[in-house]
Amino acid sequence: MTQAYAAFNPTEPLGPYQYKTRTTGPKDIRLEILYCGICHSDLHSARNEWGGAHYPLVPGHEIVGRVTEVGSEVTSFKVGELAGIGCMVDSCGACENCDAHEEQFCLNGFTGTYNGVDKKSGGYTLGGYAQHIVVDEHFALHIPDNLPLEAVAPLLCAGITTYSPLRHAKVGKGHRVGVVGLGGLGHMAVKFAAAFGAEITMLSTSKSKEEDARRLGAHHFALTTDPETNSKLQGHFDFIIDTVSAPHDHTSLIGMLRTNGTLIIVGAPPEPMQIPGFALLMGRKHLMGSLIGGIRETQEMLDFCAEHNITSDVEVIPVDQINEAYERMLKGDVRYRFVIDNSTFQNA
Repeated sequence: MTQAYAAFNPTEPLGPYQYKTRTTGPKDIRLEILYCGICHSDLHSARNEWGGAHYPLVPGHEIVGRVTEVGSEVTSFKVGELAGIGCMVDSCGACENCDAHEEQFCLNGFTGTYNGVDKKSGGYTLGGYAQHIVVDEHFALHIPDNLPLEAVAPLLCAGITTYSPLRHAKVGKGHRVGVVGLGGLGHMAVKFAAAFGAEITMLSTSKSKEEDARRLGAHHFALTTDPETNSKLQGHFDFIIDTVSAPHDHTSLIGMLRTNGTLIIVGAPPEPMQIPGFALLMGRKHLMGSLIGGIRETQEMLDFCAEHNITSDVEVIPVDQINEAYERMLKGDVRYRFVIDNSTFQNA
């Protein structure tokens, strides 16, 4: 049996839960989970704010652990090695997107690390707020051993969510990049854009974020509540990456783009975006969305982070503080990712 923390319904706090993981199959590896990041989507899922929750629901898709068992046909991992699991644990493996190593866009739908239909067990997948997990080796990642593991865990969601679109857009030297929102995603966007050589401006509603933004690598800071900001930055950016999930004004951001500029959406506000057509027409502006990355690109991101010493800024907590972390996360009281120390299950 493995110990876990689970949501049992949408309204009550998460609590202790025990279950038996599936048997390790020929192509599976079993991990002892060392750390698991807390993503805002965990909270949405636990509280069924997106619908479709299956309880008991064990969240967690920013997982770093150590391999304790390998199946008879496993070739990529050995017992004792570090491994990571991100947001997905299966896909059809046969569609054109899977063939292109973009499993996140599987035309038949990928299987989420939690609350997804487990094709092997027939139940629902259970995530990283637990002691152990079993996963197909194809969806496991090699974790660099030169970085602090607790700070690596959020790279498997927050990291790849920002790395992938910046890489796809070929952001690099000479580009002006605006980053909207300095949170779990935003602070990683600043770090990656800086590592790619871009000139970065943090676009924020809070003046208190300026010091941190510059520490993380931003060259400039602009307060979007200042009426002069829009006029000063009209036609300024090649790219703006918008990480904010609360309702906000996208049209003004498009006005800050240069001709052929791109607004990259990685946040998911609850209401539909309201963008006048002329905001895009005048200047041939582009609107781009992005999810996570495929397995190959996620490994590329981890290797890049190992080379450039990039990790997430984290606050490590014991498992019995998960509910407190959720409440603090709703208030924006975290810089910039909570990470569970899964060894504390022994004391929970």
